[in-house]
Amino acid sequence: MMAVAAAQKNRELFAIKKSYSIENGYPSRRRSLVDDARFETLVVKQTKQSVLEEARSKANDAGLTEDEIVLANAATESPEAENALQSAALVVRLKDGMSSLGRILKAIENYHGSISHLESRQSREEGVQHDVLIKLDMTRANLLQLIRSLRQSSSFASINLLAENSISVKAPWFPKHASELDNCNHLMTKYEPELDMNHPGFADKVYRQRRKEIAEIAFAYKFNDPIPFIPYTDVENKTWRSVFRTVLDLNPKHACAEYRAVFKKLQDEKIFVEDRIPQLEDMSAFLKKNTGFTLRPAAGLLTARDFLASLAFRVFQSTQYVRHVNSPYHTPEPDCIHELLGHMPLLADPNFAQFSQEIGLASLGASDEEIEKLSTVYWFTVEFGLCKEQGQIKAYGAGLLSSYGELLHAISEKPEHRAFEPASTAVQPYQDQEYQPIYYVAESFEDAKEKFRRWVSTMSRPFEVRFNPHTERVEVLDSVDKLDTLVTQLNTELMHLTNAIEKLRSPF
Repeated sequence: MMAVAAAQKNRELFAIKKSYSIENGYPSRRRSLVDDARFETLVVKQTKQSVLEEARSKANDAGLTEDEIVLANAATESPEAENALQSAALVVRLKDGMSSLGRILKAIENYHGSISHLESRQSREEGVQHDVLIKLDMTRANLLQLIRSLRQSSSFASINLLAENSISVKAPWFPKHASELDNCNHLMTKYEPELDMNHPGFADKVYRQRRKEIAEIAFAYKFNDPIPFIPYTDVENKTWRSVFRTVLDLNPKHACAEYRAVFKKLQDEKIFVEDRIPQLEDMSAFLKKNTGFTLRPAAGLLTARDFLASLAFRVFQSTQYVRHVNSPYHTPEPDCIHELLGHMPLLADPNFAQFSQEIGLASLGASDEEIEKLSTVYWFTVEFGLCKEQGQIKAYGAGLLSSYGELLHAISEKPEHRAFEPASTAVQPYQDQEYQPIYYVAESFEDAKEKFRRWVSTMSRPFEVRFNPHTERVEVLDSVDKLDTLVTQLNTELMHLTNAIEKLRSPF
């Protein structure tokens, strides 16, 4: 079946990605979420085309559309499936005017179909007189026969099936609860020290074995498991200490106020100390207390879609392995030092946490092209973003805050600084071999959120989602009943807010 074939292709995609880094000039200075999103888009298109061609060949019909192939596969699952009633819509383009409509209606009657809706309009396409929409109910087997029969007539320019009842899923599957993130870590795009010769740890067998052990711990992790404790070695703690001292020295002058404030909290609670790497469990508890974010161990860089989906549930996928000791100030992939010093402080800031979650929510059910755009926005904000603070430019991007070389470059006069506008940021080419020539500067996190929301509203996704903090589930707002419930909840919240304002104004 098509779904099985697609699953097999996904498994093959995993193997393709393991060699992709070598074939395309990696190792690079860092692995890019944007690059992964573009690669995923390419492979998904190739996989989809391959599956369609294979299905058309089996059906001995090169003219079958994707919906018709899925319908044909569904009809052959069993005799019961073949005779199951199917709701569908046909769009027929008539060359010879409405005179040929009678033949269509007679054919539907012959195949025992029931019409629920019919409408027509004059066509805008040259050589076509009318477009006709017919909604009908018919068995799957008969529906396929009807389409094939109508296509034999020269009176019709085209006949297209729009299947209903979830035969063809237009939006990709996405998790509705954080527990379903267990299904979102099977495609890893790892930059592996045992495969890539230029990796700092390639010749270090001890380091390679250590990385493998920590990766296996992450692969085995399941929702609600306690985050595994990693007993970091003296060498790993030494690497942390070197980077920590550098970040500590640069923070006061170059990091944004929100980062500095949380960094101090982490020091006060003895999570950030110089002589040992923080454990993800301790950091996760700190984040949950401040913004509701939690951490989940990852074996490496996830696919763009899976990583962004996690943010929708206020879950950040974090590595636990440490960069090689011979390269303490540079890592070609995200390691726990980058995650801890770069990402974690701002995930404990309410405004930044909200911005991160909104990027994640926007990714759920988005098209491959939109995932690429969201990844680019993430790249130029969460990873390499700058913001204004009392007339000065400060860093809030994790890739800057955990890499002093690029940080000093970003705030210098060498690169171009542009105002953050999601529409233009989303299509800006990025640089993953050298420092960025362009950085985007936000007026504030609140301003960035508002601009992002307006931009997301223009995306093509045909539904809206929200995260329900009470059930910790993502809800698809696709019915009047759901909207009524949400409006009632919002009215209650608005009443509490109004009462609070009135009480603050009252002198008694």
